[in-house]
Amino acid sequence: MKVPVAFVTNSCSRSRDKAAMLERWFDTPVSPEACIHAPTPAKLLTSFHNKHVLVIGQEHRKEIAEEIGFVNTCTVEDVRRAYPFLDMVDHENRRRVSVGNFSDNLNFKPVEAILLIGEPKRWESSLQLLIDLLMTEGKPTKAPESLSQVKQLPIIACNMDLVFMAEACMPRFGHGAFLVCLEALYKKITGKALEYEALIGKPCEITYRFAEHTVAELAKKMGIKRHIKKLYFVGDNPNVDIVGCNLYERFLKDSWINRRNGNRNNSINRTLPRSRSIPSDVALYEQTVTSMESLLVGTGVYNPEKESETTIPEDKVYHGHRDIAHEPELATPTRYVEDVDQGISYILEKEHFTITT
Repeated sequence: MKVPVAFVTNSCSRSRDKAAMLERWFDTPVSPEACIHAPTPAKLLTSFHNKHVLVIGQEHRKEIAEEIGFVNTCTVEDVRRAYPFLDMVDHENRRRVSVGNFSDNLNFKPVEAILLIGEPKRWESSLQLLIDLLMTEGKPTKAPESLSQVKQLPIIACNMDLVFMAEACMPRFGHGAFLVCLEALYKKITGKALEYEALIGKPCEITYRFAEHTVAELAKKMGIKRHIKKLYFVGDNPNVDIVGCNLYERFLKDSWINRRNGNRNNSINRTLPRSRSIPSDVALYEQTVTSMESLLVGTGVYNPEKESETTIPEDKVYHGHRDIAHEPELATPTRYVEDVDQGISYILEKEHFTITT
């Protein structure tokens, strides 16, 4: 690599696996630190790293959580074993506990926070146990006397994509669909809206801030001493990649206005939902980027044969997360390019950068 590059994805896997895959594709070394998955920016949420955290996801979920700093985790299976009478949506479990000698494990530590890194396999069981934990402050051995007095556990959710495209002819449910179910059940049962401690992954600003930090770190390792002033983001999904890029461009403008006014902590930044705020007390490289361009490619979600090259029409149904306002204009890229190769050529030409072989 001649310039610092970060690979940002809403998928959830181990960084070393992603780096190895990219190395095979590009036939060039790729550092695991350059691979940013949906949960990766949770490295910044250090106040939760030592808490007893329930991790929801599928393969390698505990290992992924440990990779980003969470050192004291449990899984839904652990909770299910500790409290065998909770999972009654599983009829086999009903029969098993009705004839066996089961009891709650009172030594199981209360769950202090929930990390949702991806959709689980058995949604119904996970939803039941999550609601149980949320209604009992992490210790589901006694029903709450009053739901109004229950303090909701902190929830960190990674990747809000409602659906994704795979081999099927129609989109498949993503992690965002699981979040919709959890939000609806919590609201129906408690009468209160589910609150998130943090939403992480594209299109949230914290992911792009972490990407800027990563690029700065890679640049330093490459011996680049001057500050990075501009970022280019290449993506195939207007409503995720491009919306996120434009949200971060807005955030950058507000941040620099704050700096000029002598407020380096962004305390007067335009109002963001609490779930999308960026912690001010985290160890990040100084924010030096002043602008960001978005390049939309036509080789993935976006199909240029169906859409205009310059304008993304407003969807009739909004698929974004409830904490991200529907602003259709944010799905418009700085520029459309046919593919990543054309995008890279555009960036190099615009930056007057020549690669010598």
